[in-house]
Amino acid sequence: MTPHRTPAPRAAAPAMPLATLRDDARDFLLTDRDFDKVRALIHRRAGISLGAQKREMVYSRLARRLRALHLNDFASYLALLEGDEYSGEWEFFTNALTTNLTSFFREAHHFPLLAEHAKRIGRPYSVWCAAASTGEEPYSIAITLAEALGERAATVLATDIDTQVLAKARTGVYSAEQVARLSQERLKRFFLKGTGQRAGQVKVKPELASTIAFEPLNLLAPDWGIRERFDAIFCRNVMIYFDKPTQGRILERFVPLLKPHGLLFAGHSENFSYVTRAFQLRGQTVYELAPGAARAGAA
Repeated sequence: MTPHRTPAPRAAAPAMPLATLRDDARDFLLTDRDFDKVRALIHRRAGISLGAQKREMVYSRLARRLRALHLNDFASYLALLEGDEYSGEWEFFTNALTTNLTSFFREAHHFPLLAEHAKRIGRPYSVWCAAASTGEEPYSIAITLAEALGERAATVLATDIDTQVLAKARTGVYSAEQVARLSQERLKRFFLKGTGQRAGQVKVKPELASTIAFEPLNLLAPDWGIRERFDAIFCRNVMIYFDKPTQGRILERFVPLLKPHGLLFAGHSENFSYVTRAFQLRGQTVYELAPGAARAGAA
């Protein structure tokens, strides 16, 4: 009788790298080299610093472009971009990797400060909103100024690198859910209620919309094309996507565009005090020009 023998355990198959497992189960392969190149290109093009944890986001957003262009892999897509620095695909690439989280009167503590400042300065009052996204922030600014100074007493320049969200912002059309936190008084004064096919939506009234100019602008561009100076600049939740040297360069370029009494509004997680000496903290994430910078800007 042959003694029973327990089968020897099979050697475990070598574990596949997580990145390979993820990509093999999908339509396209995103190699480490491809991912690193995406990070380098978006940093060079828009100043955005993508961390290693953004790999999933990069895949999901750019995979749509590969499908639209009928490409087989990320390497082909990146070669297309690098082959022509003036290609219209750069716009799609940048738009895809730009984050546009916003809402009406987000970080609400800023708007009473803006209203108080506008009343003290008086009309005409001008603001640059440097990250307009889908329009909620510049419209919130315009509403605040209309309430503080009266209709058409102020102007807002609203810019963004993402042309798709700017197109949405220009329409001024929002769902009832997006404006649900606005008071009935504000809704009645500044919005038109949709009917028929537009039921459940609202549209910014032309009187308010006419005070805002929406324009595309890349904060890394060598010339912003802005020749006026502002009473306030809103640059909120933008700097977090830039590294410190890029932040410093942008802040220094704000100096000559801000009037000596002007205010710079930052996002809740942004601290400019450690980036530049041109600005000093005035309140909660609100900055003013430091004395030396203010004198230089006034010259």
